[in-house]
Amino acid sequence: MPGMVPEDVYELTTVADPRLSPDGRVVAFVVTRIDREENEYRSAIWIMPTDGSEPPRRLTSGVKVDTAPRFSPDGTRLAFVSNRDTDKKQLCVLPLTGGEAVRLTDLPEDAEDPVWSPDSTRLAFASRMPDPAYEESEDKRRRPRRFTRLRFKLDNEGWTGDRRRHLFTVPADGSADAEQLTSGDFEDSSPSWSPDGKRIVFVSSRADDWDLQLVAHLYLVDAGGGEPEELTSGENVYTVPSWSPDGRLIACRWAPGGFDSPHHDRVAVVDPETGEHRALSEALDRHTDSYPPLRDPAWDGDALVFGVEDGGNVHLYRAPADGSSPPELVAGGERWVHGWDAAAGELVYAATTPTSLSELYRGDRQLTSFGAAFAEGRELVAPERFTATSADGSEVEAWIMRPAGVEPGRRYPVLVNIHGGPFTQYGNKFFDEFHVYAGAGYAVVYSNPRGSSGYSEEWGRAIRGGDGGPGWGSVDYEDVMAAVDEALRRYDFCDPERLGVMGGSYGGYMTSWIVGHTDRFRAACSERAVNTLYSQHGSSDIASFFKAYMGSYLHEDLDGYLRLSPLTYAEKITTPLLILHSENDLRCNIEQAEQLFTVLRVLGRDVELVRFPGEGHELTRSGSPAHRVQRYEVLLDWFGRRL
Repeated sequence: MPGMVPEDVYELTTVADPRLSPDGRVVAFVVTRIDREENEYRSAIWIMPTDGSEPPRRLTSGVKVDTAPRFSPDGTRLAFVSNRDTDKKQLCVLPLTGGEAVRLTDLPEDAEDPVWSPDSTRLAFASRMPDPAYEESEDKRRRPRRFTRLRFKLDNEGWTGDRRRHLFTVPADGSADAEQLTSGDFEDSSPSWSPDGKRIVFVSSRADDWDLQLVAHLYLVDAGGGEPEELTSGENVYTVPSWSPDGRLIACRWAPGGFDSPHHDRVAVVDPETGEHRALSEALDRHTDSYPPLRDPAWDGDALVFGVEDGGNVHLYRAPADGSSPPELVAGGERWVHGWDAAAGELVYAATTPTSLSELYRGDRQLTSFGAAFAEGRELVAPERFTATSADGSEVEAWIMRPAGVEPGRRYPVLVNIHGGPFTQYGNKFFDEFHVYAGAGYAVVYSNPRGSSGYSEEWGRAIRGGDGGPGWGSVDYEDVMAAVDEALRRYDFCDPERLGVMGGSYGGYMTSWIVGHTDRFRAACSERAVNTLYSQHGSSDIASFFKAYMGSYLHEDLDGYLRLSPLTYAEKITTPLLILHSENDLRCNIEQAEQLFTVLRVLGRDVELVRFPGEGHELTRSGSPAHRVQRYEVLLDWFGRRL
């Protein structure tokens, strides 16, 4: 049976965002597929009985993108967002007794974060409001953009300084237009209604110098409009609030803020009258978010259900809101949960494993099988977990995937992969990249070195700079190399003479760093990388992030930024290097690729620069399907010629 090939990307499906009806008897969820002919993602909302007594049925057409299903509290209607007949995703409501969906909004930007009022008469949501200058479609006539804050752009969103995100409400019957609830030069998101319907809590940062701070707070605003009131304070980051059914608490994720990253997100509850919070997940010493970000903690009676990263998995835990007992595992195993919901004693979740696409589950019972045909038609190699010992004795968790169709006694080239972040994790989910490499005849090695999430907070903070910390390219480098050494020692099908290394974002940084410090690899690919920290500091959409890791701004420690920049060591790079980047990347600007390419070309080294037009930092995850396939073809050609 063949392994996965690049064009199999077009066959991938995803089950996501399950939501239960108020009585827990029905679950709605989103199924995403790829339209190869149109080179677009399509998603539809499906529905089925929670007990699995009937097969799932498609509720919406899915001709474009239908997503974010939300049952009304009275159980009679389903809200969702869709671009079925518009350029932007608009808010719609569908009666569950039958009939056509009613479109409630006609906005210039996407509707996001829809949430019902407790009496089922209104919906709140977020959307960007562009400056009137955007009405001029011809760039050569458009008035210039004027920005006074650092946070004026965002990858995959574009310019945000003149199109801030705000909150809106709209009648659920379509009887009136949406009304804007918040305004100003701020970013507002994640609304949640109080049970009495009088107030809405949301996330924002509204100090005069909010763009210079790394904080996010909860604010309260009257559901009919008015000036928002700050509920929380201090150097803290609060996200994804969810009001308790009795109105006494607001659940959220919380982490210490300020220029001291990373920290674990904790699940917490906030008193809506005082703003005081109580963390519920401290005993786990694990990060309660993931990438892409997880949903808000789901209320399950007087308890909360939330996701937790743990050693390459994402599990579900339940904790009583009063903190009377520690969190309890409710969905574990070798899998990655990425969506869930709880209602009326029921719990459902969407999860993936290394060899299965995302599906819907209730307890240990799998309710859907959208990815079954894909898995049955290909050899999908299960990874093997192993532990490596780093230079200082630290234990590093790592995995290896054998080449598809591996033959006893034969040796194969090895591709070492390094994840981005750095505060993210590799783990037990279906990852199309690794299956394509294994299908092409490579052994795939990956690990969670220090700096990764999914382990203790100490592990995640081990590569901070400043305050005596070693910074990037230190123990993380040692950990990656230890995983390589251990894989070669354990697995005789790995050819030590044919090693490749690759990674994206921070993983691209590490790839550029590695080839500047060792010639052990025969070929490398540095993708959407940070290569020059001193220019990344000012060109990235998350500029303040680097002070949080480095311990200083660029102007405060130029030597430190130079010392930790891979470009500083470019003269030592002799490994053939493919530099891959997206031209619209606002997270790591394409100048990062150009600078390293220029130096290596001037030095006469073996280097290629591949640029993807029209793509941002998320090319490998949500970029154009055709570009995702073409990227694989470029990578396999590059490593095929050298390994």
